[in-house]
Amino acid sequence: MRRIGKRFRRGLRRLRHPRSWPLRWRLAAVSASLTLLILLVVGGAIGQITTERIRSDFNDEVDGAAQILAGKARIVYPLFGVPQLLYSPQLESFVLPDDASARIFDVEKKRRGRAGKANLGPLEEGSKNYDGYRVATEPIIDEQGRLNGYVQYGRSIEHVDSTVERIWFLIFAGILVGTLLACLAGVAIASRAMRPVSSLTATAREIAMTRDPSQRMPQPPVDDEVGELANTLDQMLRSLDQARAEREGAMQRQREFVADASHELRTPLTSVLANLELLQASLDGAAQAEDREIVDSALRSSKRMNRLVGDLLLLARADAGRLDRHRRCDLAEIAGDAAVEAAPLLAGRQLRIENDRPLRVEGSPDELHRMILNLLDNAAHHTPEDASVELRLRAEGGNAIVEVGDDGPGIPAEMREQVFARFVRGTGPSDTATGTGTGLGLAIVSAVAESHDGSVEVADSELGGALFRARIPLAGAPVPQSDQPLEAL
Repeated sequence: MRRIGKRFRRGLRRLRHPRSWPLRWRLAAVSASLTLLILLVVGGAIGQITTERIRSDFNDEVDGAAQILAGKARIVYPLFGVPQLLYSPQLESFVLPDDASARIFDVEKKRRGRAGKANLGPLEEGSKNYDGYRVATEPIIDEQGRLNGYVQYGRSIEHVDSTVERIWFLIFAGILVGTLLACLAGVAIASRAMRPVSSLTATAREIAMTRDPSQRMPQPPVDDEVGELANTLDQMLRSLDQARAEREGAMQRQREFVADASHELRTPLTSVLANLELLQASLDGAAQAEDREIVDSALRSSKRMNRLVGDLLLLARADAGRLDRHRRCDLAEIAGDAAVEAAPLLAGRQLRIENDRPLRVEGSPDELHRMILNLLDNAAHHTPEDASVELRLRAEGGNAIVEVGDDGPGIPAEMREQVFARFVRGTGPSDTATGTGTGLGLAIVSAVAESHDGSVEVADSELGGALFRARIPLAGAPVPQSDQPLEAL
C-alpha cells in the first residue's frame, strides 16, 4: 500500500508540473489544446450564427402571421352601436394550431376580439418580446386604405429557446468529443513517432549498463530527424569503440611491458642477493665489522627490493591476464600450508584455525597460497605480539570463504575502501613511508581473488579487530567425504 501511495503522489506531482510529463503526453496535450481552441472558435461562430438565424426566422414567422391576420380581419363601425369584428371564427382556427394568442383592437385601441389566454402586453405597433412571447402588432387597413383597427399576435418563444439550448449542447458535446478524440489521436501519433526514440533510448541504456560501445544503434525505417540522430549516435559509438580499443591496446602493451620488465629484474636481483650472501659469509672478525655492516644493509635492501619486484611482477601479470593456469585444488590444504609458513612471522601471536572440510576450487595453488599468506602477514604486522589471529574456512552459497580475523586495533571505517589499493600503508595512500612492507600485500590479495572470479572485503572481527573475508567460487565436482580436515597449529 505504501508503494501504491508513493506512486499515486508521484503521479499527482507530475500532473501539477507539465514540464515533467513524458514527451508523448506533452505532444498530445498541445494537440488537444489546439483542437479545443479551434473547435471553440468554430463551434461558437456556428452556434451564434445558427441561434441568430433560428430567432430571425421565428420573428419573421410571427410578423408574417400578424400581417396575414391583419389582412383578413375587418371591423364594422355602424352609425349607432358598437363596432363588430367580422373574423371571429377564423381567428380561433388561425391561432390555436400554433399555440399562439391574438387580440383585435379598433381604431380607438379597444379590444374587439381575442384568441388564446396569453397576456401580450400593451398595444404598441411593431415587434417586441413580452413575458415569454414574441409579440407583433400590425394595423388593419380597409379597401379604401383607411385604418380599420389593430391586430396583436404573439407566440411563445419557449420552444425556440429549447431548440437553441439543444444546439449549444450538441456543439459543446461535439467540442468535448472532438478534443478527447484529438487527445487520443495525439497520444497514438506521438507514441508511434516516439517509438524510434524509445528504441534508441533502450539501446543507449543497455550500452550504459554493459559499457560496451561496440553495439550499434537501431536504424529507423524513415530517413528523417530521428534517423539522422540515430546515425550520429552510431558514428559516435564507433568513434568511442575505436578510441577504447586503442586505449586498451596501449594499456595492455604497458601491462605486458611492466610484467616483462619485472620478470627481467628478478634475474640480476637474484644474482646480487647471491653475491651479497657469499660476501657476507666470507666476512669474519672484528676488523671487518664495518664492512660487514655495509654488506648487511645492502643485503637487507636487496631482499626488500626482491620482494617488491616479486609483488610488482604478480600484480603486473594479473593486470596483463598472464597469471598461472587454473586447475583443481584444495583451498583448505593450501590454507594449512600457508599457516605453517606464516607461523614464524606470527611470533608470539596465537593462531587458531577453523577448517572442518576440504574446499575444492579451480585456481592457481601458488597464487591462492600467496593470498592467504599475505592476509596472515598483514595480521602479524598490525597486531601486538600477544594478539590472537583466526583463520577460518567454510563453504557458503557456492563459494569457499576464507576469513582472517584478529583482536588488534582494527581498520578505521574511512580507510576500508582504500586498503586494497596499491602502496597503501599506515593511515592512507599518501603515507608510504611508514611500515616495513611494500604496501602491495592487500592489493595482491584483491588481484588474486578477482583473477579467480571472487572478491575480498574488510569488516569488523568478532575478536574486536579487523576481519578480511575472501570469496572464491567452489569447483563443480562433489567434495570427497574421506578427506581429513587440517589440524590447528
